[in-house]
Amino acid sequence: MSHPLQPAEPEPTGAPPGAEPLPDERSTEVAVPDGDDLAVIEVPAGDGDAQRSPVGRLAATVERLRREVREAQAEADGRALIELAKGILVERLGCGPAQAARQLAELTEQAGVSPLEFAVEVINQAARDRVAEVTSAFLASTAEDRDSGASAVRLRAAESGALAAHDAQAVAESLMEHALRPIGAEAVAIWALGSDGSLTLAGSAGFSAAEAGRWRYVPPGVATVARRGLGERSGHWIGCLSDTQLPSIGQHLHPDGGRAAVPAGTGGRIHGVLEIVWPGPIEPQSPQIVRQVEALAELCAHTLETSTPPRPGDEWRPGVLPDVAELMDLADGLHDPALVLLPYLDAEGELVDFRIHHVNSRFLDPSGRPRGVVTGSLLLEAYPMAAGESELFDQVERVYATGEPFRARRMRLTALVDEVPLAAVADIHASRHGGCVLLIWRMEDETARLASLLQHAQRLGRIGGFEENLITGEITWNGQLYDLYGKPPSDGPIPLENLPAHAHPDDAVAIGRFLRTLLHHRRPASVAFRLQRPDGVTRHIRVVAEPELDTDGRLFVVRGAYQDISAHHWTEVALAATRDQLAHSEQQASERNRLALQLQHAIMPPTQAPLDAPGLRVAVRYRPAETQHLVGGDWYDAVVLPSRLVLLCVGDVAGHGIDAATSMVVLRNALRGLAVTGAGPAQLLSWLNMVVHHLTGGVTATAVCALYDPERHTLRWARAGHLPPVLVRGTEASPLPLVKGLLLGAVPEATYEEGEVQLAVDDTLLMYTDGLIERRDRSVEESLTQLLVAARTVPPTLEQQLDRLLTYSKSDTDDDTCIVGVRVA
Repeated sequence: MSHPLQPAEPEPTGAPPGAEPLPDERSTEVAVPDGDDLAVIEVPAGDGDAQRSPVGRLAATVERLRREVREAQAEADGRALIELAKGILVERLGCGPAQAARQLAELTEQAGVSPLEFAVEVINQAARDRVAEVTSAFLASTAEDRDSGASAVRLRAAESGALAAHDAQAVAESLMEHALRPIGAEAVAIWALGSDGSLTLAGSAGFSAAEAGRWRYVPPGVATVARRGLGERSGHWIGCLSDTQLPSIGQHLHPDGGRAAVPAGTGGRIHGVLEIVWPGPIEPQSPQIVRQVEALAELCAHTLETSTPPRPGDEWRPGVLPDVAELMDLADGLHDPALVLLPYLDAEGELVDFRIHHVNSRFLDPSGRPRGVVTGSLLLEAYPMAAGESELFDQVERVYATGEPFRARRMRLTALVDEVPLAAVADIHASRHGGCVLLIWRMEDETARLASLLQHAQRLGRIGGFEENLITGEITWNGQLYDLYGKPPSDGPIPLENLPAHAHPDDAVAIGRFLRTLLHHRRPASVAFRLQRPDGVTRHIRVVAEPELDTDGRLFVVRGAYQDISAHHWTEVALAATRDQLAHSEQQASERNRLALQLQHAIMPPTQAPLDAPGLRVAVRYRPAETQHLVGGDWYDAVVLPSRLVLLCVGDVAGHGIDAATSMVVLRNALRGLAVTGAGPAQLLSWLNMVVHHLTGGVTATAVCALYDPERHTLRWARAGHLPPVLVRGTEASPLPLVKGLLLGAVPEATYEEGEVQLAVDDTLLMYTDGLIERRDRSVEESLTQLLVAARTVPPTLEQQLDRLLTYSKSDTDDDTCIVGVRVA
């Protein structure tokens, strides 16, 4: 019994019992016109006269067409079987469609059969005579995910068209028709990547001829959507082109369209870019669509590929790629060490390493291994650290993939010898030539590098070295020492014994002590002196020297160095003067603050004993802004007048320091003296305004003045530009009704309004300065609201309430704070 997917065997001659009789193969049935109908006639195949007749010619034509139709159907059936076999290889090998096609062609050639016969064998092996089960599973999976099935069908159709296409233009048209238009794409462009990094439009669909002509070539280094796709392995997806400001083909036709630029590569080498255009913005695509686009990019790479990659495990030899021999000759002609690298692919055709095919005669291994050991080995085997610290392998892989050269200075190279890492530093250059990579490294000369570092260090540190042979009299100076002395090299060096002649006379004793220690006692020594140069400039120099003795204990060589410390010397002089001046200023400021604090605390201590008044409990609190550095002008007073009325007041003089403190004392004492007249709060503030304006030299201040009558429990009050007092009654707190009053000292004469409030037992009145509530980030109204909320909580004692308000104050202006609290008993 034959397999259902195998070609059917020829039918035996003669019809089986019960079947319709077969037509005679020696005759042909032809339908010919018969009036308005068609008549079917039978023409013998061997009758020559009949074949030459019009009916015979028509019958021959019909037979030829039937034969062509059967051949086309057989070819279509064969292509379907081949495509099915490639799909099986994609699933079994985990590779892409293009790689599966190449694998099928290679296996067919090795088997020595036709592609159709080998495809049938692959299908038979996959089916294992369980065609019904395979078909059922396929139908079930299609029913569960019709999108995936449709994508697979589109991908297979696009692959067939791409493999049959003779150039990239035909590939673009096939991809557009079979795979991209069904997912909403409007146009497609296939870019070929040049060895210099340029992009050439190899094929396109959906663009006008004029637009394709304008974009036929993109020079190296020009940032476009397609070039951005080269830098990302999974491609560059853009939801809306106008958001990126990147130029691209068709940007005027679809400025807000979505784009996808996916690198087209095989075997680790990128041959170009597949760019897809959508007419409008796109959302992030599903993984199925992304995989489908990546598969289409691989099809494009198969078309763009110019050379066949090596098979896994193949040994590269000159002649495998036509450019290898030329590249070897080029490497041998270079003056720097060079390696010729060839790609090494795994069983799935993926790039896994590079084989070191050739090294030139100037090659230097970091660990000193001979060329024969390195040649023929894989790059990661010879230099495993190239995949880590220096990322050398990643850069070589990128050069091979994109063709863009790579250059780096002072890259670290590490080789493992007997499991011991040996490192070196080199300048790297890598470039792609056809299917090969030329890697050049110039090993850094450690001795020359250290000498260069020493020279730069001496120049930056203004240091000059010398060596003096006391036996031969030979003296060696470096160039920096001549510069320090202000002498040209033609004048020759100066012996150490002549050093006093070039120094300031006041330094002769110190230089003599230096020379005795060095030359007589034969011990290292140093000295600082003032060098008087021929150009009249005096420099501060420090010289350090050490003697060297021979085997007999005799002094024969002195080595040392001079250093110009003029900048350091003058910096120390300036710092010393600054320190003296700063110490004097600090002493003056400290004394000034100390006196101001003593003055302030003598008149108005931070805490004061409760005031003894009939039927009234009075407490005051004062908190300076910064106890030891800043003296403010806040003041308060609470005193029983001869009339038995209680004077309560708070105020704030503008400014800080001694002036503010003395002005505060003047206002406080003036108000006390004025209060004995028996005048009301409004009149007292009017008189106090005259005092401030005429007697304090332009000082301004705010104040609240109140008189409390213990017998009537009434409070009369007035304000001069100050915040109103707060009345706390039970669990409610509110400011007193605002009365008009200009701040003190603003005008020569001012009139103030007066308010009166009736107090009850356990009422609490709070008078304060703005340092209690003022904040930089909030208005006064918001800060006052927070104070009212905090004042509603009434502790058992008045002192505790004032302390609580100071503790929970949210002020951040570093201003003084005064609070006067009055509680009716």
